[in-house]
Amino acid sequence: MITMPARKPRRAAAAAARGKPLLLDRDRIKRRLADEVFDVLVIGGGITGAYALLDAASRGLRAALVEKDDFASGTSSKSSKMVHGGLRYIEQGNVNLVRHSLLERHRFRKNAPHLVQRLPFLFPILEKEGVFDPRLAKGFEGLLWTYDLVGGWRIGKLHQRLTVPEVLGHAPTLRAEHLTGGLLYFDSRADDARLTLTIIRTAAALGATVLNGATVNRLITRNGRVGGAEAGADGETLTIRANAVVNATGVWSDSVDSMADDGHRPQVRPAKGVHIVVPWHKIRNDCTITVPIPGRARRATCTRWGDTVVLGTTDNDYQGSSDDVHCTREEMEFLLEGANTAFDTQLGPDDVVGSIGGLRPLVGGKEGATLDMRRDHHITIGAGGMVTVTGGKLTTSRHMGELVIDKVLTVLGRKGQVRSRTAHLPLLGGAGYDAEAVAATGGLAAHFGERYGTEARFVHDLISEDPTLADPVVAGLPYTRAEVVYAARCELARSVDDVLSRRTRARLFARDASAAAAPAVGALLGRELGLTDAQVEQQVNAYLADVRHERTVLFEGAAAVTGPGTA
Repeated sequence: MITMPARKPRRAAAAAARGKPLLLDRDRIKRRLADEVFDVLVIGGGITGAYALLDAASRGLRAALVEKDDFASGTSSKSSKMVHGGLRYIEQGNVNLVRHSLLERHRFRKNAPHLVQRLPFLFPILEKEGVFDPRLAKGFEGLLWTYDLVGGWRIGKLHQRLTVPEVLGHAPTLRAEHLTGGLLYFDSRADDARLTLTIIRTAAALGATVLNGATVNRLITRNGRVGGAEAGADGETLTIRANAVVNATGVWSDSVDSMADDGHRPQVRPAKGVHIVVPWHKIRNDCTITVPIPGRARRATCTRWGDTVVLGTTDNDYQGSSDDVHCTREEMEFLLEGANTAFDTQLGPDDVVGSIGGLRPLVGGKEGATLDMRRDHHITIGAGGMVTVTGGKLTTSRHMGELVIDKVLTVLGRKGQVRSRTAHLPLLGGAGYDAEAVAATGGLAAHFGERYGTEARFVHDLISEDPTLADPVVAGLPYTRAEVVYAARCELARSVDDVLSRRTRARLFARDASAAAAPAVGALLGRELGLTDAQVEQQVNAYLADVRHERTVLFEGAAAVTGPGTA
């Protein structure tokens, strides 16, 4: 849709454009948490907590957020990284969720064009052993028409039927002996950790107070009402006072609810998703391809990401520790089997350069398969007035945040007084960003652009001051030393793991190369954060131990155990 030129600067865009970088000082933040009384305290720094915080801050509420580990360190850095409507939900009859998800996808693309990009999805049609055969493809195309009509059209393209040569143009290594054509439709992808961090930083730019590495040990109650929390951070105890508290801790939400209500019954059923990363030249796809896993009623997705391909599947029941979730050898092998069956390639364990395992906080009982459970969110006001949000999906996180703060206003006795403003609120770096223009420049500008948007200039400024910061920090990846410095100054990165696992995605896309880079990252953080040599060494050793543990679970078939760093 074309909009008429504005006679004046657009207010939302103007408010989101900053003249200088947003610096986040950890000591100053801790003093604010201890000294101020907040309207709302959000516990949990995943995508849902992040948007609840932004919604509160944009309405003018005094808002704070604490996260026990790092922003997006749980589910929100280990998702399928898709911003989508969800074709599966049409199959389940949940058209309203699809319609709403597609509207929210459109809003993400407008508010964060640097982080959410359009991506084609391909379903090959095979005579046998495919996701579906030509007969079933006719019915599936009906689902795609529904998808387009209820909101998919907003992305600017409708689904297409493809011939065999067209399918092979997108995926030249796809086995062609049973191929009869394909169906192509369009959705979006995003770096989930980067997206979550940007939402949190946008809230901070609007006055919110945010802190990672702050574990809530107990809730504070006054006259039977939850009035804040006591959190431990950097060896200190912070007493955070707030008139309302939001529990947005995902798969950990039952444990936080139990702090307010001894009789709380668990509501969350974790579903595990796993992804492995292999070199792109082994598959050579230019889109996301859905392929079957032999002998299983499952589908796997193969998504190109730079010079790698991410293979993944979601929604298996999970019974282990929520704090130590990894892709196992068995899970890796069935993903490799699916890829080797679908593509004319020979992928083995040695080709797996990275992996993740994450948990989705589904709401419901233990009966039935997690694959068939609905993805609707669930928001309640519980004992002591604490608002708890569970379920939902990344794509609908903005709307979930809006509904959460509506509940918070009810708790505060201010229901309906201030409406949500996030539907049209650009995230930092999004206002005025032209993805095609930046991509056309190539080089560092394109790399920085799709990570920082219009705020990329602040990273370039660091390189102007010190040209050595333009050097790569991880062999084979485009991340620079300047991004480590920026992460420490502006993104509350505290550790080597924060930088390599989430501020960059080096651990996912090049696990072993990231381990080799850990000492260099530690040295940069030590200089920026004033760490001692012993503290830097401890961080580097902790990261290397985590990587060894990931490799042990992935390659040796060892069970994941509680306590990251066990090798």
